[in-house]
Amino acid sequence: MHGPPWVGWLLVLLCVATGGYCLSRVRTGTVAQRVEARGEALMGLGMAVMAVPSSAVPMPSWSAWAFAGVFGAAGLWALAHRHPHHLVGSAAMVHMALAMTAMTAVPAAASAGPAGHAAHSGPTGTGGLPLLTGLLLAYYTVFVLVAGIRLVPVRAAGSGPAGALAAARGVRREVLGACRVAMGIGMFAMLLTL
Repeated sequence: MHGPPWVGWLLVLLCVATGGYCLSRVRTGTVAQRVEARGEALMGLGMAVMAVPSSAVPMPSWSAWAFAGVFGAAGLWALAHRHPHHLVGSAAMVHMALAMTAMTAVPAAASAGPAGHAAHSGPTGTGGLPLLTGLLLAYYTVFVLVAGIRLVPVRAAGSGPAGALAAARGVRREVLGACRVAMGIGMFAMLLTL
């Protein structure tokens, strides 16, 4: 990830915390909730590894292809099981992984002389914001806003044991929703660094 190292480390902490929480939820809840938790855990932990500042821990040259393979497979699974948010997240991870391969080629191209300057223009070759990155940024902006609004409580739970149980379930849903919002913000920040 490009940008200041402290931003990368903050993203690592955010993604490890959210991915770790989702991983802890893999064995509880309904089948659909467990599947959702597995997808969110994979995304959060994958984002944490990808967000590690390259100045602190240099990634092997093959790591970008490994990310693209893992998240490409996750995207195919999400497509087959009709999980559109996980499909978009996997596509974003593959996009960032492929951008990583282009960025590792930039130093070699830059040393080749004036023609190497074209390597700095991004995956589209035209400079500025590539279309796919812009679409993903727009998606995550809308996702974070909508998911954040859904976290606002509508009414208080009733009293007694049934109310306490409903409140506990609501807190779990709210924490999982907060994790999704946090990972959406993290994905937005990572896409901005492309």
